[in-house]
Amino acid sequence: MKADAKKTIEQGKAVLGIEFGSTRIKAVLVDTENRPIAQGSHEWENQLADGLWTYSTEAIWSGLQQCYADLQADVRRLYGVEIIKLGGIGISAMMHGYMPFNAAGELLVPFRTWRNTNTGRAAAELSELFVFNIPLRWSISHLYQAILEDEPHVRDIAFLTTLAGYIHWKLTGEKVLGVGDASGMLPVDSATCDYSAGMTRIFDSILANRKLPFRLEEILPRVLTAGVEAGRLTAEGAALLDVSGKLEAGVPFCPPEGDAGTGMVATNAVRKRTGNVSAGTSSFSMIVLEKELSKPYEEIDMVTTPDGAPVAMVHCNNCTSDLNAWVGLFKEYQQLLGVEVDMNDLFGKLYNAALEGDPDCGGLLAYNYFSGEPVVGLADGRPLFVRSATDRFNLANFMRANLYASVAVLKIGNDILFNEEKVGVDRLTGHGGLFKTPGVGQRILAAALNSPISVMETAGEGGAWGIALLASFMVSNPDRQTLPKWLDEQVFKGNEGVEISPVAKDVAGFNAYIESYRCGLAIEKAAIENKSC
Repeated sequence: MKADAKKTIEQGKAVLGIEFGSTRIKAVLVDTENRPIAQGSHEWENQLADGLWTYSTEAIWSGLQQCYADLQADVRRLYGVEIIKLGGIGISAMMHGYMPFNAAGELLVPFRTWRNTNTGRAAAELSELFVFNIPLRWSISHLYQAILEDEPHVRDIAFLTTLAGYIHWKLTGEKVLGVGDASGMLPVDSATCDYSAGMTRIFDSILANRKLPFRLEEILPRVLTAGVEAGRLTAEGAALLDVSGKLEAGVPFCPPEGDAGTGMVATNAVRKRTGNVSAGTSSFSMIVLEKELSKPYEEIDMVTTPDGAPVAMVHCNNCTSDLNAWVGLFKEYQQLLGVEVDMNDLFGKLYNAALEGDPDCGGLLAYNYFSGEPVVGLADGRPLFVRSATDRFNLANFMRANLYASVAVLKIGNDILFNEEKVGVDRLTGHGGLFKTPGVGQRILAAALNSPISVMETAGEGGAWGIALLASFMVSNPDRQTLPKWLDEQVFKGNEGVEISPVAKDVAGFNAYIESYRCGLAIEKAAIENKSC
């Protein structure tokens, strides 16, 4: 297999996927059988500047270059060759956000990420105008908020895109976006796989009333579906990506996508009645619908798969950050005692200890809100741990409460889909950091959603592998199979993953926990309102 992988790289047939996650940029190289054969990564972190979460353009490009250099080093180490040609490339990144450019291609304000919750008025007004739930983090919310606040840069906007769209543009010269990522800018009509014509007209009337010198279709990226070639690597793009100068231009690119879409691909969850849950810095669930929901819900976002099928998405701004911070505290304690720390071992022991706790966590409550959480109506956040003197306070219950907290908001949103809309799901697949300790995250999520949860070995490759698969789908699908069929037959055949079913006492315990959790949101709200204390 190693010899085959080397030959694939030397022949320029390997396909590359790169994803910009919240804390890590990852590259995955796959062979002609769609198996990962090399990878690279680069750690990065957002910054709070002038009250808004951002990543600088310098961090974006240096991060991309260091990630690709790490991939090159992995290829040299494993196969003793250099990457000169590639069969295809795909770019993915965290969805939504706001990157407006002027006619000269200059970024007008620092990148505003999905994490910002300053768009409350805009999202509320647009939701009413469109009769469609418009989340705070969507690009159209950011644009309208900037218009409402009379930000001077708005008049100069010539192009508005997402992080994935920006990187793709600079590498290929093409101002396009995959339909999944586009559906996080402005609602998409699954029948046309393009922006909603009706909502575009409504917003254009706003622009005209404000005497702004553009229409929406003039500044948004062109929408493309999976399987379509979306441009080729230019000489300038090759120099941006590979500072060593070895990579040749001309590589075809698939449409750039968001991390939600690539997560669906990486877990084979693009067919109707399938879904996936991504649980890392943030969390979200995606369920491919058989039909539209009966009405809009503030807690539910309507997006699409990379091939345009309607998807109900529950997006939570917070997931494992607070949990990781507590594990970090235990690491410090071990170091204080002079004990050598293996973080994988520490996570494993603490996570498994949680399974020994009471199903209702002994009354303990945790709120993991590093930032605002729109699903529960909070525009800001403050991590909290809450208990009374009579609660059963021990390590197992403490860890269980924090694990429950990581998926509590996800449960609140999905309860609407399952209980009110009666959405049917044949398979839910989990991926992300919460599932790294075998069995634990699965069991917690199964209890929260009262549904079996599968985890595949390949899911650990994440969205970078997902976007590599989309690039492979573009270049190696001569029979023009649909994306669901291609994934079933060419990638996941015989791989259903390991499934864990909900345990009745866990489900009852989580339901008890969530009732207390809902009541305790008043405590969280008070803490937010009194942050200066």
